[in-house]
Amino acid sequence: MSGFTAALSLLGVVLLSIAALYGVGWILRVSRDPFAAQPFGSGLEPAEHAVSRFHVRWYAVTMLFLAFDMEMVFMYPWTRVISVMGPSAVIEMFTFLAILLAGVVYAWREGALRWV
Repeated sequence: MSGFTAALSLLGVVLLSIAALYGVGWILRVSRDPFAAQPFGSGLEPAEHAVSRFHVRWYAVTMLFLAFDMEMVFMYPWTRVISVMGPSAVIEMFTFLAILLAGVVYAWREGALRWV
Protein backbone atom coordinates (compact mmCIF):
# COMPACT_ATOMS: atom_id res chain seq x y z
CA MET A 1 0.00 0.00 0.00
CA SER A 2 1.42 3.36 -0.95
CA GLY A 3 1.77 6.22 1.50
CA PHE A 4 -1.00 8.19 -0.20
CA THR A 5 -3.47 5.29 0.04
CA ALA A 6 -2.58 4.72 3.69
CA ALA A 7 -3.12 8.39 4.51
CA LEU A 8 -6.50 8.40 2.76
CA SER A 9 -7.50 5.21 4.56
CA LEU A 10 -6.57 6.73 7.90
CA LEU A 11 -8.50 9.89 7.06
CA GLY A 12 -11.54 7.77 6.19
CA VAL A 13 -11.32 5.87 9.48
CA VAL A 14 -11.05 9.13 11.42
CA LEU A 15 -14.05 10.68 9.63
CA LEU A 16 -16.15 7.54 10.18
CA SER A 17 -15.18 7.51 13.86
CA ILE A 18 -16.19 11.14 14.26
CA ALA A 19 -19.50 10.51 12.50
CA ALA A 20 -20.12 7.48 14.74
CA LEU A 21 -19.44 9.52 17.89
CA TYR A 22 -21.82 12.25 16.76
CA GLY A 23 -24.43 9.59 15.97
CA VAL A 24 -24.10 7.99 19.40
CA GLY A 25 -24.39 11.39 21.03
CA TRP A 26 -27.49 12.15 19.00
CA ILE A 27 -29.08 8.81 19.97
CA LEU A 28 -28.23 9.13 23.67
CA ARG A 29 -29.17 12.79 24.14
CA VAL A 30 -31.48 13.57 27.01
CA SER A 31 -33.79 16.01 25.30
CA ARG A 32 -34.18 17.77 22.03
CA ASP A 33 -34.50 21.06 23.93
CA PRO A 34 -31.28 21.73 25.91
CA PHE A 35 -33.15 23.89 28.44
CA ALA A 36 -35.58 21.09 29.34
CA ALA A 37 -32.88 19.12 31.17
CA GLN A 38 -31.82 21.02 34.29
CA PRO A 39 -28.36 20.41 35.76
CA PHE A 40 -27.95 19.14 39.29
CA GLY A 41 -26.93 22.36 41.00
CA SER A 42 -27.54 21.12 44.55
CA GLY A 43 -31.26 21.30 43.89
CA LEU A 44 -31.31 24.96 42.89
CA GLU A 45 -32.67 26.29 39.64
CA PRO A 46 -29.93 27.94 37.54
CA ALA A 47 -30.08 31.72 37.69
CA GLU A 48 -28.49 32.24 34.28
CA HIS A 49 -27.41 30.30 31.23
CA ALA A 50 -24.29 28.16 31.57
CA VAL A 51 -22.43 29.97 28.78
CA SER A 52 -23.27 33.47 29.95
CA ARG A 53 -20.46 36.01 30.28
CA PHE A 54 -18.52 36.35 33.49
CA HIS A 55 -17.55 39.58 35.16
CA VAL A 56 -14.05 40.84 34.35
CA ARG A 57 -12.96 40.58 38.01
CA TRP A 58 -12.83 36.79 37.65
CA TYR A 59 -9.90 37.19 35.25
CA ALA A 60 -7.59 38.29 38.08
CA VAL A 61 -8.81 35.46 40.29
CA THR A 62 -8.13 33.00 37.49
CA MET A 63 -4.62 34.36 37.00
CA LEU A 64 -3.90 34.03 40.73
CA PHE A 65 -5.23 30.47 40.70
CA LEU A 66 -2.99 29.59 37.77
CA ALA A 67 0.02 31.13 39.52
CA PHE A 68 -0.54 28.98 42.59
CA ASP A 69 -1.34 25.98 40.44
CA MET A 70 2.04 26.37 38.76
CA GLU A 71 3.58 26.63 42.21
CA MET A 72 2.27 23.17 43.01
CA VAL A 73 3.49 21.82 39.67
CA PHE A 74 7.01 22.90 40.60
CA MET A 75 6.82 21.94 44.27
CA TYR A 76 5.93 18.27 43.81
CA PRO A 77 9.11 17.35 41.88
CA TRP A 78 11.08 19.60 44.24
CA THR A 79 10.09 17.43 47.19
CA ARG A 80 11.55 14.42 45.39
CA VAL A 81 15.00 15.94 44.79
CA ILE A 82 15.46 18.08 47.90
CA SER A 83 17.49 15.41 49.71
CA VAL A 84 19.81 14.97 46.73
CA MET A 85 20.28 18.67 45.95
CA GLY A 86 20.74 19.85 49.52
CA PRO A 87 20.44 23.42 50.80
CA SER A 88 20.60 24.99 47.33
CA ALA A 89 17.22 23.44 46.47
CA VAL A 90 15.67 24.97 49.59
CA ILE A 91 17.07 28.41 48.72
CA GLU A 92 15.80 28.17 45.14
CA MET A 93 12.30 27.13 46.25
CA PHE A 94 12.02 29.94 48.78
CA THR A 95 13.19 32.39 46.12
CA PHE A 96 10.45 31.07 43.83
CA LEU A 97 7.88 31.39 46.62
CA ALA A 98 9.05 34.95 47.37
CA ILE A 99 8.45 35.91 43.73
CA LEU A 100 4.94 34.44 43.90
CA LEU A 101 4.28 36.21 47.19
CA ALA A 102 5.40 39.49 45.63
CA GLY A 103 2.83 38.94 42.87
CA VAL A 104 0.06 38.29 45.40
CA VAL A 105 1.00 41.36 47.43
CA TYR A 106 0.95 43.45 44.25
CA ALA A 107 -2.46 42.07 43.26
CA TRP A 108 -3.78 42.70 46.76
CA ARG A 109 -2.44 46.26 46.75
CA GLU A 110 -4.03 46.97 43.37
CA GLY A 111 -7.40 45.71 44.62
CA ALA A 112 -7.61 42.62 42.45
CA LEU A 113 -8.80 40.56 45.39
CA ARG A 114 -11.77 42.81 46.25
CA TRP A 115 -15.06 41.07 45.53
CA VAL A 116 -17.38 44.05 45.41
